[in-house]
Amino acid sequence: MRTYLVVIDDSPEATLALRFAARRAARTGGGVMVLAIVAPQDFVAFGGVQATIEAEAREHAEELVAAAADAVVQEANVTPQIMVKSGKPAEVVREVIGANEEIAALVLATASSGAPGPLVAHFTGQDAGTLPCPVMLVPGGIDISRLDALS
Repeated sequence: MRTYLVVIDDSPEATLALRFAARRAARTGGGVMVLAIVAPQDFVAFGGVQATIEAEAREHAEELVAAAADAVVQEANVTPQIMVKSGKPAEVVREVIGANEEIAALVLATASSGAPGPLVAHFTGQDAGTLPCPVMLVPGGIDISRLDALS
């Protein structure tokens, strides 16, 4: 099955990418995989504090994927795969894509203004062309009705 991978976070861009992927999956008979990444935390001298910070970050990531999964079901009536992984974001994305041949595209969205986010910059910059699937970019300033028409 053709699966669209969306990396979810708190940004408005992630919401746009998720909407596009959900609608595209519904129209093509595909699926959606929602990935939240828990970035490595800076070292804290006290182990208990470090563990608490990491647990809170993971809990937040799990809440994000659960909310995103609900949004995909509501938007497109598609039940997504959800995943929470820890690590450096670009490396995690590459690992997930490499482990799943059904991923047809990585769907990211750009900021409506200013510099692109780190994953957009990475996969359209130094690592452009190295993934085994296309990278789809949703413009951050796109009108929702236009986005819906395109997806």
